[in-house]
Amino acid sequence: MTNRIVIFDDNEERLKSVEMLLNLSPDFECAGTFKNCNKLLEDIARCAPHLILMDIDMPGMNGIEATRLIRKNLDLLPVIIQTIFEENEKIFDSLRAGANGYLLKKTPPEKFLESLREALDGGAPMTGSIASKVLLYFSAEQQATKEYHLTEREKLILGLLVKGYSYKMIANECKIAFNTVNNHIRNIYDKLYVNSATEAVSLAIKERLV
Repeated sequence: MTNRIVIFDDNEERLKSVEMLLNLSPDFECAGTFKNCNKLLEDIARCAPHLILMDIDMPGMNGIEATRLIRKNLDLLPVIIQTIFEENEKIFDSLRAGANGYLLKKTPPEKFLESLREALDGGAPMTGSIASKVLLYFSAEQQATKEYHLTEREKLILGLLVKGYSYKMIANECKIAFNTVNNHIRNIYDKLYVNSATEAVSLAIKERLV
């Protein structure tokens, strides 16, 4: 299956380089590139993408506002923020808006493509330095008393998710099948009352579940 990706970014050079990278990859296709989000929902409807790559700083509607609008109208469509910014405020505003991941533009091509695959598979990819900031941000939060009844294996897998591991990496680390990882993560979602890896990671960090 070829995954259709749409890019919103006002940097012409960046648009062309990511478009080329996607089209040279057998499992991706660049379905559209746009320099602003002025006709966001119309552009998305016309291109019918499987995933959105969203820059933060753009003229008119910025990427965080655009992500919020996508989440309101197209709840299941994954949105990955790609940016040069590492400021805490932009990171957390993006995640609160409903972004499924946050990647710095300096991410190497292979890691970048792997992160897109992870997001399409339900994961929450983040550049390592960003994941560290998320951990630090929530480290001072008071631990919740609610008991989620996670098994030791589920706590281990949740901890690996928090560290930014992909499903494939978790399978290798735990020496279990990829499908078994999926089953464990579905159980984790049910117990935490969440619907995505982003929500699971945020809750795990906030309530110090791992």
